Amino acid sequence: MVLFDALFVGVAVVALWFGADQFVTGAGRIARQLGVPGLVVGLTVVAFGTSAPEFAVTIDAALAGQTDISVANVVGSNVLNLGFVLGGVALVRSLATSRALVRRDSVLLVVTTALLFGLVLDGRLRRLEGALLFAGLLGYLLYLARNGGEQLAAAVDQQFHWPDAGRLVAGLGLVVGGGHLLVLSAVDIAQALGISEWVIGITVVAAGTSLPEFATSLAAARQGRTGISAGSLVGSCIFNVLGVLGLAAVVHPLPVTPVGIEGTAWLLGTVVLVTVLFYTDAALSRLEGGLLVALNAANWLANLF
Repeated sequence: MVLFDALFVGVAVVALWFGADQFVTGAGRIARQLGVPGLVVGLTVVAFGTSAPEFAVTIDAALAGQTDISVANVVGSNVLNLGFVLGGVALVRSLATSRALVRRDSVLLVVTTALLFGLVLDGRLRRLEGALLFAGLLGYLLYLARNGGEQLAAAVDQQFHWPDAGRLVAGLGLVVGGGHLLVLSAVDIAQALGISEWVIGITVVAAGTSLPEFATSLAAARQGRTGISAGSLVGSCIFNVLGVLGLAAVVHPLPVTPVGIEGTAWLLGTVVLVTVLFYTDAALSRLEGGLLVALNAANWLANLF
């Protein structure tokens, strides 16, 4: 049975990756047709698309009562995004950072992660607290919409391509289906091998749902679109904390174990470190990327063993 579940995990990851790629491609093209600025695309459209697997997996796990997987998936995905993905992309190509990304979005990520840490210290994320987080996401999106309003208004008459909308819908369907299959298979593996849901959530599930971020960010960096690459990762982490965990807690209050609180503390430290590195020389160098990869590899091994 474990072998079949492992096969299903692979199928689910492929569905998540391909579905997120189609979603991001369709949504990105629609956004460009509407004249949305590049950084805003990275922080919203691409970030939401690459966070779609986390949404699907976390909400599905919450509805199934697998609350450890819900929290571990978001915490683990953000650690992977800022450590392995952001650091790994910086190893390939140094990432220049804009003033808006450093002073607005990175600081917001620190604040939201610190808020999350404060909320889970009592061992539970309640519905009201989840609603507070989700309201924060809506406020952030409203701010970005207003900030890019002039460019949007100037380009709204451009031709709209319906095949891109179909690509977006099909991609979202694959993400939802793949997320459901991944949760079921991961829980079966954890139970069969005697591994805790937290460990399986922060490793296998988090790695699977973070693949779209890695693929999207690496492709953007290779094409020299570092604003989309760094912006999509920061935006995805903000979406995960405010949107994914917020909505999951509204659907089903989430108990947080002591190991979950420790994991959230590690995430907060990683977020602060990344923000500091963004400030230095207005870029994330290859050396700094290597540091992030090394630190998070050590954290991953500590969770496994």
